[in-house]
Amino acid sequence: MSVKLTLIGLSFCLLSTSPLCHAQKAIIFVGDGMGPTTIAATRIFEAQKNDLDWRSHMLSFEEFPNVALVRTHTVDAQIPDSAGTMSAIMTGHKTRSGVISVKPKYAKGDCKSVFEDPPRTLFEHASEAGFSTGVITSSRVTDATPAAAYGHSPNRMWENDSKTPDFALKQGCGDLASQMIDFGEGQLQGQGLDLVLGGGRESFLPTSAVDPEYPESRGARKDGKDLIVNWLRKDDGRYFVWNLDQFRNLDPLGSGRVLGLFEPREMLFNLERVRGKGNEPSLVEMTEFAIRFLENKAGKDGGYLLMIEGARIDHGNHAKIPILALTETVEFSKAVKKALSLVDLKDTLVLVTADHSSSIAFTGYPEADMPILASLSYPSFSLIADDGRDHVMAESEEEPLEFDPSSIPSPHAGEDVAVYAIGLGASKVHGTLEQHSLFDIIFETIL
Repeated sequence: MSVKLTLIGLSFCLLSTSPLCHAQKAIIFVGDGMGPTTIAATRIFEAQKNDLDWRSHMLSFEEFPNVALVRTHTVDAQIPDSAGTMSAIMTGHKTRSGVISVKPKYAKGDCKSVFEDPPRTLFEHASEAGFSTGVITSSRVTDATPAAAYGHSPNRMWENDSKTPDFALKQGCGDLASQMIDFGEGQLQGQGLDLVLGGGRESFLPTSAVDPEYPESRGARKDGKDLIVNWLRKDDGRYFVWNLDQFRNLDPLGSGRVLGLFEPREMLFNLERVRGKGNEPSLVEMTEFAIRFLENKAGKDGGYLLMIEGARIDHGNHAKIPILALTETVEFSKAVKKALSLVDLKDTLVLVTADHSSSIAFTGYPEADMPILASLSYPSFSLIADDGRDHVMAESEEEPLEFDPSSIPSPHAGEDVAVYAIGLGASKVHGTLEQHSLFDIIFETIL
């Protein structure tokens, strides 16, 4: 739909009392790395932890009426990464692995992909149509999955200027943190993102800045810019928070825009958070705030688009520690349940899917009462991290969590993932779909 037609439709609806003119809403839940095995194992895990019958137990989204399989390959890989897969969902185009919302005719690292023919993302379309928008993640807000909503980059690693090569900076095609801050500028209506919550403070702070939570940490930007200050100065009514107390003091029924960056890099695993570590909201808390905030901001006749990523499911699988992946998926399921309690499904589409699967295996012949954690395994290769320590699979919630997941290699998996749908337009989800067709379903439903 063209911007012109969108505006004509909005103008017509301003003069109409028809319920068909009430703008629609969509919430996209993405469980990063949440393949079929992770879902099945989490279902049993949650039941066992709560003394429920695992044979009949279901996660919240497994009760959705419409389900389909989704093919996740990218144009250059049978087994994909988060950049290529989320770009497909956000733009409606299959692309290469490792790139953010650009077309596949350009090689990775080619800045022409950003300037010559970038596909518009769902969030760009929504912003131009006057919708309110929000992005939530438990990873860095500049990580591949959230970045695909607002950014265009020939390399997913270019999260800040210190990670972006000089040639790209000179050509002006890099730095996803800067793109997030400037999202919406130059567009027809200049909406920008209304709400961003997650981790990744270091990409927004200069190297001269001390992190507000960890005095030993500094920002990562070499250009000397404090992007948080720059964002706050754009107009009145902007709020930045970096800890739980500040977050809980925000008014979800307030106006303006909110930026919450709760860690220098990824947010904590939920298992760490419930043990008392850190000072940050849970995925459920962020989900509830976001929906109340966007519902209020959009008003009776306005629409909104919200993406919520359970990012650390994938990190738990990468680390080969099932308890982390499963507890993250439980929290993700709770966030979906919370969302359903807050929205009107007559005007809201809720999709739950994964960008790709992970290579966790649920094998053997475990007896009915065997703890699920004893039945899970991963492909075997070296687990020696940079610090020289061996890392083994944790089978207990009491297992220490002293490791760096990013230092442990572990593959994704290439099988189809599921998409679950409920609410407005959910009937469009059925059969087996190419991943980029999720863009069309969302676009045709709300835009």
